Amino acid sequence: MTSDHLAPVAVLGLGAMGRALAGAFLDAGHPTTVWNRSGGKGEDLVARGAVLAPSAEEAVRRAELTVVCVVDYDASQAIVEPLADALAGRVLVNLTSDSPERARTAAAWADEHGIAYLDGAVMVPTPLVGGPQALILFAGARPVFEKYESILKALAGQAAHLGEDHGLAAVYDLSMLDLFYASMSGLVHAFALAREDKVAATALAPYLNSIAAILPDIATGMAATLDSGEYGGQEANLAMMTASVDHLLHVSRDRGLDTGHLEAIKAVADRAIAQGHGADDWASTIEALKPKT
Repeated sequence: MTSDHLAPVAVLGLGAMGRALAGAFLDAGHPTTVWNRSGGKGEDLVARGAVLAPSAEEAVRRAELTVVCVVDYDASQAIVEPLADALAGRVLVNLTSDSPERARTAAAWADEHGIAYLDGAVMVPTPLVGGPQALILFAGARPVFEKYESILKALAGQAAHLGEDHGLAAVYDLSMLDLFYASMSGLVHAFALAREDKVAATALAPYLNSIAAILPDIATGMAATLDSGEYGGQEANLAMMTASVDHLLHVSRDRGLDTGHLEAIKAVADRAIAQGHGADDWASTIEALKPKT
């Protein structure tokens, strides 16, 4: 088998992300075979040069590297487990989102059947797939990743290998989504709070962006703090910042807004203060996220 940029590939699963992945392979010049469990999908890809296989097995046998991208690991394993013989000696890249445990279980199954396996997570929306800004995280045997890196970079300009543990892509994926959805919720609540006092969202947005701009430095600094286990607090301590959260709670309640996420923030901070972290920085709240045993 070769690993050049024109190696034949297959994509199993033609939802929005699967179609985007197949399209990126086609744009890069790969002979691309596609398959979907239900009919009625893939004609647009065929028009661009893809082959629509009548079965998943035929798709796999036409390819050196197969990507599966479906709703969860129940779906992906239901597709690939009957293909063990066809996949043996080939490469399977699973870009289905699920838990680290399930990724490791799938990797163990692949290893038992002689299948080179990489688990991955697509960290961008479909319009960015295949472009230089696209980020896809991969985990699994480094030699497999390095051999097929040039092919995988057809899907994402940033194709990052995280380590040999197949669960790492899911760990990073879930951690990044944790930040994303918490941030989206906070953003909506901020707009709602301003709207109650007749401030237009477009007027507030530039100032919210100034907050977002300082987050990269905060993340870098907090990461170093957490890894060292030494919490500062000289610049802004937890007790002081929790008072600001309490103020937000009062104002939001006065305006009739839902305060669920603020209450959760305050509850964790209060537990950390009760544990003696009032003079430490916000990173110390990590100590209150899990019950003490």
